[in-house]
This record gives sequence, C-alpha cells and structure tokens, in this order.
Amino acid sequence: MADFTPEDILRERGRDAFRRLRNGIIPITLLIAALWLATGFYVVQPGEIGVVRRFGKEVRQTEPGLRYRLPFPVERADIVNMEVIRRTEIGFRTVGRRGGNYKQRVSEEALMLTGDENIVEAQVIVQYQIKNPSNYLFRVSNPDEVLLSTTEVALRSVVGNTSIDELLTVGREHVQFATREFLQRLLDNYETGLRINEVRLQVVDAPDQVKDAFHEVVRAREDRERLINQAQGYQEDIMPKARGKAQEMLREAEGYKEERILRAQGDANRFLALLAEYRKAEVVTRTRLHREAAERVLSRVKKVLVDPRATGSVSGLLPLSEFRLIEKQAP
Repeated sequence: MADFTPEDILRERGRDAFRRLRNGIIPITLLIAALWLATGFYVVQPGEIGVVRRFGKEVRQTEPGLRYRLPFPVERADIVNMEVIRRTEIGFRTVGRRGGNYKQRVSEEALMLTGDENIVEAQVIVQYQIKNPSNYLFRVSNPDEVLLSTTEVALRSVVGNTSIDELLTVGREHVQFATREFLQRLLDNYETGLRINEVRLQVVDAPDQVKDAFHEVVRAREDRERLINQAQGYQEDIMPKARGKAQEMLREAEGYKEERILRAQGDANRFLALLAEYRKAEVVTRTRLHREAAERVLSRVKKVLVDPRATGSVSGLLPLSEFRLIEKQAP
C-alpha cells in the first residue's frame, strides 16, 4: 500500500467535494432554467392585443389566447384592451363619496370665451378607445393626459368660433361634432393611437355671476321665436284661405259676367225679333205691346171701383181684387 502525503489527501478531498457540488448544481440549475423559461407564458384575453418587445424594441403583436415570449429581461409583453370604452372629463371631475357620486367643478378648464366675446362655462365628456396599441404604448409618454389637454384645446377652439346664442340654443350638436373632428385630427397628428367615439356636452351655461341675466335673455329670445312661429303659423293658415276666397270671388264674378252677357244677348235678340214683327204690322203690334204692358203694371196695383153717384159714404167702393176672388170661389 502506497503512502499518501498530506498534499495528496487534501487534493483528493477537493476532487470529491467538487464532484459532489457538480452533481448537485446541475439539477438545481436545470430547475431554475425551467422555471425561468416557464415565466414566458402569458394569456391574451378576448378583445386584447399583446405587444411583445425584445430588449425594448417591438417585435410582434399577438392575438387572444395562450402565448409565449422569451422570459424577462429578454422579451416583455404589454397587454392592451382594445374594446373597453374609456372616458375623460373636461370642466369637472366625478367624485365618489358615500351616498353616491357628485360632480366637482374645475373652473380653469370649464371657463372659456365665445366668438362674440362672452364667457361661458362648458363641461364635456369624451368617450374613446385604443385603435393602435403600438402608438398608445410608445409614441407618447401619457396618452390619457395628452387626450385631456388636447380636448380642452379643441373645445376652446370651437367655442371661440361660435356665438353665445348658438352655443346656448341650437348650436350644441354642431359644437360636439366640430370638437370631435378637430380632436381626432390632433390625436392622429400626435400619434396617440386613440379613437374618439363621442364628445358630449354636459353643461353650457353662463358663469354664476351673470347666470340670471343670461337666462332672462335666453327666455326673451325663446319668447320671440315662439311669437314668430305663431305668426308664421297664422300666416300659413290665413293665406290659403284668403287665396281660396279670392278665387271664389273671381269665379262668382266670372259667372255673373257670363250671366249678364247671356241675358243681354237674349234681350237684344228678343228686341230684334219684336222689331221685325212690328215692321210687319205696326198697329197690331203696338196695341198688343200696350196691352201687355198695362197688364203687367195693373196686375201689381190694387184696383177699386167708385160709384160716381155715391157721395159722403164709402158704400160705393167696390174692390175688384176681392170681387174677382169671390168670383173664382163661386161654384
């Protein structure tokens, strides 16, 4: 049996320790590597998009389902919900408290100047969605804050080109549409990746200091419009009637005209026929005309026979009309 020096013994013990350490590290290393690789799995829910970055640079987008990316820090996945409808508020903030929510006014956002140099207080709700996840994540540092400031700019621009009368009465739809279009153009220029669904005015009113006076003016304008509409309605009602009455009178006049013309023509024809008969037999025709005229005249006159021998008494009066009536009634 060979003799071992102390150096050989120490060297052999070192080799044994290294072999034991190596046999224990490899399984642990493999386990740690497996766990590290397992952290690359992630789930994309319906309506969401996964944006995968490799060392900070976008490399792909993933659809809903169970997906895999290289574990951190090699790759990282950001999940963006594309279907949820978000909202932001301009001119006020909804504050939740026990018993319900209430609106807290933000005057520095709400007060703005109209096109005719009047001050109004406007409150707006903007509803929006994410349409481009890459732009939303990487083009601007805080898209929601950019949307808030951009909405205020767009609203002030549109209100600044609108009169207060239009803004308080019939111009709300126009202001909402113009603000949404202007806001979308600004967001597209900034590449925020946001899509505006709706801009809805909540409150458009005068400041509290002059609110009563403004409301009086608005009520006066509404009364004026109501009276104008009533007058126009009366006009629309009376004008057709007047036109109809005028046409009726014209038709009556035309009928009367035709009647008089026909009657005159008939009289003329009768006179000419009578003239022809008169020229044939003047005496006979003259006598007949005289008797016919006398008959027409005397038939409308009450006739009484007076006895010339009767004096101072009415007993000699004999009404012929009654006499003729008695004669007609006699058998």
